[in-house]
Amino acid sequence: MASRLRGMLENLGATVLVNDVTDVDGLQVVGLGDLWAGMFDPVRAFARVDPSVAHLVLSHNPDTVDLPGWGGFPGWVLAGHTHGGQCMAPFLPPPVLPVKNKRYTSGEFALDRGRRLCFNRGVGTYLPVRFNVRPEVTVFTSSAAVPEDNG
Repeated sequence: MASRLRGMLENLGATVLVNDVTDVDGLQVVGLGDLWAGMFDPVRAFARVDPSVAHLVLSHNPDTVDLPGWGGFPGWVLAGHTHGGQCMAPFLPPPVLPVKNKRYTSGEFALDRGRRLCFNRGVGTYLPVRFNVRPEVTVFTSSAAVPEDNG
């Protein structure tokens, strides 16, 4: 199924990154392989990263940030996978969350070595229902860094 979807996307001109890197207007985008499919290989992906160039990592499952292989990567990791749990009673955590680290529902988290994890609830579902977990699309705006004034 995944390889068929990948082929369809590539036929439409999309670049599918599986433990690979591409340059998008001076920003290196690192796409990691899927954890549950046994394709997660950050060592392979980061071997192609130029640390002197800005970079961003895409990793479907947020549990990957707790696994080894990230080296000294000090940047942003964007993820999804959880759909925020899809159903949640008020003031309680989601009863079903498809991750090992149950704090990863949605939002932004500071990680070790200067990494930041940001993931959202998405718009799809893995069950045909949502309750008290609104769909979400995140929009990021990037800008050039401003050098510090050390004088």
